[in-house]
Amino acid sequence: MTEDRYEHIVHPFPPLYDEKSRILILGSLPSVKSREQMFFYGHPQNRFWKVISRVLGEKLPVTIDDKKAMLHAHHIALWDAIYSCDIIGSSDSSIKNVTPTDLSKIVEASKVTKVICNGKTSGKYYAKYQQKILGIEPVVLPSTSPANAAFSVDKLVDIWGAEIPDICKL
Repeated sequence: MTEDRYEHIVHPFPPLYDEKSRILILGSLPSVKSREQMFFYGHPQNRFWKVISRVLGEKLPVTIDDKKAMLHAHHIALWDAIYSCDIIGSSDSSIKNVTPTDLSKIVEASKVTKVICNGKTSGKYYAKYQQKILGIEPVVLPSTSPANAAFSVDKLVDIWGAEIPDICKL
């Protein structure tokens, strides 16, 4: 029975944003590796940091502090659409019993006017729980997850780069 493999996960770390953030990039929920590292996109095979650093014209950040500094410098916030849920490992397809995050605090305390969802799962939960509250239509982009093997890093850079405004690339 797979029911006994489910864990109830509460998001273990805070969002990354400041008052100058203009774009909010949403994942679904941190992976097992991200929860271990207590920071976003912690799995070494996840392509998020490779993609976003190339889109922004920056060198690949290594430390969490480097990652934070790069995103702050480009006015990009990170958070997840799900605050808590039941999940098996890191499998988005197993997610159930969702409690959404409260994104209004980020939007109210920043200059966020654009929401980018990193993958369909993030887009699904944002649309279901948060879009009407915030009034921001999301841009749902292909996931940077290693499970999304249909997209190469180069293809992801092209697609993501088209949605990150020039103001963030400065």
